[in-house]
Amino acid sequence: MDVISAIKERRSVRAFLDKPVSQDTIAQVLEIARWAPSGVNTQPWRVAVLGDRVRKQITERFILARETGVAENPDYPYYPSNWFDPYKTRRQQCGMALYGALNIRKDDIEKRKAQWYKNYAFFDAPCAMIVYMDAKLCTGSWMDIGMFIQNIMLAARGLGLETCPQAALAEYPDIIRALLGLSTQFHIVCGLSIGFADWSEAVNQYRTERETVESFTTWHE
Repeated sequence: MDVISAIKERRSVRAFLDKPVSQDTIAQVLEIARWAPSGVNTQPWRVAVLGDRVRKQITERFILARETGVAENPDYPYYPSNWFDPYKTRRQQCGMALYGALNIRKDDIEKRKAQWYKNYAFFDAPCAMIVYMDAKLCTGSWMDIGMFIQNIMLAARGLGLETCPQAALAEYPDIIRALLGLSTQFHIVCGLSIGFADWSEAVNQYRTERETVESFTTWHE
C-alpha cells in the first residue's frame, strides 16, 4: 500500500476479525513507527503491549468505575470543557454517524452505554497497546507523541492491519498505572486497538467527513 492511500483510506475500526496478530508483526509496526520525528530527538513515546490477562482487568475495572460513578481523572484535558462551533457541530455529526450506522437512537441510553463500553474492551481487537510518556515533559512532546501514533496507524495499514486510537483508555489513568506497575512519573496518553478489520460489521461501514483545504488554509505571499 502506498503512503497516500494509507493516509486517505485510514479510518478508526471498531470491529475486528477473530484472527491473531503475531508478536513479530507488532514489533515490526513499532520498528517502523519509531522513526517518527521529535523535537531535538527526545523520542518521548513509551508503549505497553497488552496481553489477555491485563486487558481483561482493564476492561473490568474501567466498567466498574463507570458503573459506580467514579469520576474520570485523565492526566490531560483532551476536549474543551465548553464546546463551541465549528467544533461542537463536528462532534455532534461524528456521534450521529457512529450511532446512526448502528441504528442506535439518541434516547437509547443502554445501547449507547454498551457501545461506549466496547472502548474499554479494545473492541475485542487481537492486539492492544497503551501509549504513555514522562509526566515532566511539555506540550511539544505531546505533538511528537501524536506523530508517533500516526506512524503506528500507517505502518499497521501497510502490513494489512487496521487500528483505532482511543482517548477513552486514558479516562482512568490510575487504573492503567496500577495494572502496568507505573508510577505517577508517567502520563497515560491513549490506547490503541490493532487487528484485521471486519468490514462486514456496520460500525466499520461509515466515514466521517473532512473539511476542504480551502476551509482551513490561507495563502500569504
